[in-house]
Order: sequence, then C-alpha cells, then structure tokens
Amino acid sequence: MTTCIPAGSGKLHYRVRDFKGQGCRKASWVSSVTFNGSTHKELSWSAGASKFLQIQRCNFSQYPINENSKSLRAVTVSSLRGDSTKFFDFAVIGSGVAGLRYALEVAKHGSVAVITKAEPHESNTNYAQGGVSAVLCPSDSVESHVQDTIVAGAYLCDEETVRVVCTEGPERIRELIAMGASFDHGEDGNLHLAREGGHSHHRIVHAADMTGREIERALLEAVLKDPNIFMFEHHLAIDLLTCQDGSDTVCLGVDTLNTETQEVIRFISKVTLLASGGAGQIYPTTTNPPVATGDGIAMAHRAQAVISNMEFVQFHPTALADEGLPAKPTKARENAFLITEAVRGDGGILYNLDMERFMPLYDERAELAPRDVVARGIDDQLKKRNEKYVLLDISHKPREKILSHFPNIAAECLKYGLDITRQPIPVVPAAHYMCGGVRAGLQGETNVRGLYVAGEVACTGLHGANRLASNSLLEALVFARRAVQPSIDHMKSSSLDSSASNWWSRPVVPVSLESNVINKILTMTREIRKEVQSIMWKYVGIVRSTTRLEAAEQKICDLEAKWEEYLFQLGWERTMVGLEACEMRNFFCCAKLVVSSALARHESRGLHYTIDFPHLEESKRLPTVIFPCSSVRTSWSSRQLHKQPIC
Repeated sequence: MTTCIPAGSGKLHYRVRDFKGQGCRKASWVSSVTFNGSTHKELSWSAGASKFLQIQRCNFSQYPINENSKSLRAVTVSSLRGDSTKFFDFAVIGSGVAGLRYALEVAKHGSVAVITKAEPHESNTNYAQGGVSAVLCPSDSVESHVQDTIVAGAYLCDEETVRVVCTEGPERIRELIAMGASFDHGEDGNLHLAREGGHSHHRIVHAADMTGREIERALLEAVLKDPNIFMFEHHLAIDLLTCQDGSDTVCLGVDTLNTETQEVIRFISKVTLLASGGAGQIYPTTTNPPVATGDGIAMAHRAQAVISNMEFVQFHPTALADEGLPAKPTKARENAFLITEAVRGDGGILYNLDMERFMPLYDERAELAPRDVVARGIDDQLKKRNEKYVLLDISHKPREKILSHFPNIAAECLKYGLDITRQPIPVVPAAHYMCGGVRAGLQGETNVRGLYVAGEVACTGLHGANRLASNSLLEALVFARRAVQPSIDHMKSSSLDSSASNWWSRPVVPVSLESNVINKILTMTREIRKEVQSIMWKYVGIVRSTTRLEAAEQKICDLEAKWEEYLFQLGWERTMVGLEACEMRNFFCCAKLVVSSALARHESRGLHYTIDFPHLEESKRLPTVIFPCSSVRTSWSSRQLHKQPIC
C-alpha cells in the first residue's frame, strides 16, 4: 500500500479499500494521515491533495539529465517522420473538451501531442446535448450555483472545489465564445439560458440540443490551426510509462497502438494530461460512444494513481427507448440516444404507459428533481409494472418552441415515425457519467508526478455523490485551464535524455499468432465483454444490495480468470496488445473498481442506492478512496504490461 493522500471532506477521515485485482479487503476507517512526522487534520479534499502533492514535489525535477543532449523540442521535430518513438513536451490523451482546451494553452509553451482513440470528434463531449452551466444572469449568483451543486451531490462535494468551478465558470464560457463557439441567444440579444433538473435558476448556456458538438467544433478548428499541436488519430493508449523515483511514481509518457497500422507507438513527454473520458461502455445500455471503455481510469490505476468515488455511476433517466418507437431501428445502436435533461427543464412530463404522471410520488420537485431521484423513480415504475420504458411528453408546448430547442431529438425520433410535437417520447435510464475517477487536486494534479487529469476521467470533488446537470462540460473547461500553469512549470523544470525511451520493454502486436487463433480470441473476448456488461446492469445498476454486489465481484473475477486463461492457452503473451484485448483489460479493471467501491459504502447516498443501507449516514459522508496495491497476485488487467524501472 502506498503513502496515503489526504482524502477527506472536512475532517480528514475517509473510506479506503486496498485493491488487489482479484479481491479486496473490507473497508477500513482512517482518521489521520502523517507526513514527515506531522499529522494533518481538518483538510479539505483539494487542500489535502494539493499539500500532499506539494510535499512530494519538493525534489521536482530529478529526471535523468544529459546536458549534451538536444532539447526535447528539437527531438520532437525530428521524430514525426514515422518513428516508433515520439518526443513531446506535452502528451494529451483524449480529444474532448478537456484535452483540446488544455492543448491550446500549453501549445504556447511547447510541442503537444493529442492522442485520440478514434477520430478527434468521437468523444463524450460530442454527445453532450444539454449545455454548460454558469452564472451569467444578474438574478443568479455563484452562491446559488454552489448550493445547487452541493445539494445534488448529496453533500459529498468538496466545497472549495465547487466554489472554484462555479466562480471561474463564466470566464471559461466567455473564452469559448471568443474562440468562435456559437450559443443560442434570446430575442433580447442575450444568451438564452435554459434550466435543468436540480438548478434553481436558468443558467444553462446551450447550442440548441447539440451543445457539445458545437464546443468540440470550435476547439477542433483552433487545434488544427495550431502549428505546435500534432493530432494522432486512431491511437489507443495502452499503458502510461512510469518509473520509480524514491517513493514517488513519475509519469514520462504513454505507449499507444495505432489501430489502423497495428504499430506500437511510444510517446515520451515531460507532462501527460489524461483527458480520456469515462467508462459508460461497461454497461450494456449507455449514452457514451463506443470509445468510452474506461481506458484512462484503468491505466491510471495500473500506474499507481489514487482512484476515488467509483461507486457513483450516473444513469441518465431519459435515453431513447427504441422498443417504444413506432418503427424500430434495423440494427442495435452502439450507444443509446440521449434525450436531454433540458426537455424536462422546458416542461416535459413523465408518464407510465397508462399515462399516469408518477414523479410527484417520489419527489416534490417532480420532473425537476436531480437525476438520481428521477432515474430511481423510473426504475421503480418499470419494475412494479413490469414494463420496459416510460413516456416523456413535451407535446403540450408550442410546436415552434419544441423544434427550435430540440431539433436533433425531433429529427432522430421522426426517423422512426415519432413526432415529438404530437406524441410522447419512449425513454429508459442508461449509464451516462462516472462521477468518480482519478483523484485530482485543485490544479488537476495527481499523486503521480507529471500526470494531470481533467474531464470525466478525473475525480475532483466537484460532483460528490451525484453530478448536477450540465456541470460536466463546466468542470472539464475549468480544470483543463487550471492544469495549464503547473504543467508549464513542470515542463520547464524537467529534462529528458532521449535514451529514456528504452527504459521499458515494448508491447508487441500478435503477429506470431495465426489468423484462426486471433479470430477465436476475438470471439471469446466479445462474448466475455457482453457478460461483464450484463453483470454490471443486473447487479451493479440503479438499485443495489450487498448480496448482489458480492455476486458481481465473484462473477467478474471468475470471468476475468477464464478470459486470461483462454488467451494464454492459445499463445497470447502478457506483452501482446490488440484493440479489443486492451479494452477488455480496462473493462475488467473499471468494473472491479466500481464494485469494490460500492461494497465499501454502507449507506445510500446520491447515485449509490442499496436496499441493505437505505438511508444517509452523516458519519459516512466521506469519499471512497482506492489506493494501489503492490501485491504480486494481481490479474493481467490490473498491472502494467511492462516492469516499472527506477528513474
């Protein structure tokens, strides 16, 4: 077990589990953490992480230095001609709003590689419909936004983080507008501000129901014009390249697989930003795109980063239920089509199939209750009535208003014979957002030196036990910007000998295996993937129990052992990589992190609802923290492909 990071909200207490890959100890309670002989108490989440990281960074640049070597900038330029190793000042993993916004800033100070798994636009950002929340109306206030966020987060949010994000949000919006992002305006010429569930004011800046797409467009346009930013498409991140410097773990880049050429490409960088998004694909029904397989969270965990609050998986209450459409899609969707929160914010009403309004039975805020409440209400209706979807009706609003606010939703439904201006929309909950992730301080820093995080992959303390609607793009923008200056400082204080690229053994593609063997492995991997998704939905869904979570833990571990044994029997080696095998490793890693965290929380709070502990417990209002474990008895999915060298 590594040195502990202070992980509390208020007093320094936290819930912690050792994570050994195959199994976990029961939760234990820690009341203080000692650094250099002194005990720190009553630290906030962000202050605690920042102070710890500051202490760890007093020997900031103990990298191998070769004064006679060429500068990293010079090596960078010479390494772009198809070499298998590339050198950059900054490596950014992910091309959503967090990664692109960060890249544009740090590119003013050095060379930047943006590494993306598919096309640059294929990210959760691109699928975000609702908008970005920010205090931009005179009748609104930062204090009101803070309180709405904390209430939605079931009082598990870190207040300092919340205040930082809500305070800095408006300026981040203005920066986007200055960069060319186009948001909707009202008849008075001011920004049109929508209201969504959990918000006490109209504060959602949006571009119709395609806000994420518009932000991504503006950022990508700027990135592609920047001569210091190099985009690497179809590069799957395999593992972070880390080494050990005394008690510190240091990140020096990432290994990737070019999935079009099947080449392993190594990126050596002074600073790495992980902005790879979430893990919605570990569930069978999700609004996330196919690329959201938890790669960043799993890589960070394997690299000894601290992970937090993984039990809080947000299920969006209203994804389009294809079964309820007049004409069914001819093939299954890769990801569920989201029906934005803004439909309910604009007056949409939820009914069961007998056209009985049900949300007032569950919460006085009815359809405007936070997402966890609405999702549980729908889930309860479906189970009680043995039905597969409910109905969301906005047809009582003027046709012109519906079509102007929700053109994308209207067009998608019309493809299948449903006119939302006249008929209710069939909806069902779907996995949507990971509130947990890699634990970060107020500047996106992690306990791994040289590694920063921003966006859904991070756990900053903003969301607590449940994310407030439209706070995700806001958090990504704020933390991408806050990570810039410490990243620049770290880059300038670091030097790398180009021989560092030889410290780690290289992953290999399975060229030695015959095609029929590869096909068997792919078939088995796809079957196992579906089984894991099914287990997560059935046992680790909206409503949980200890028995079901323990069953999930065992089933997932058994499946993992079965899959690994099958691969290795067919000649697969531990250093081999392929797209689906790497994703499966990350599936297992993230699924176990979610289950392990859920088992540790003996209360119901926010998105985590368990019938065995159905009430809030004030004494348990603490983040869940998973520390890495150095046990050698870990599974293939839970450890890096290479051995970690000494820096």
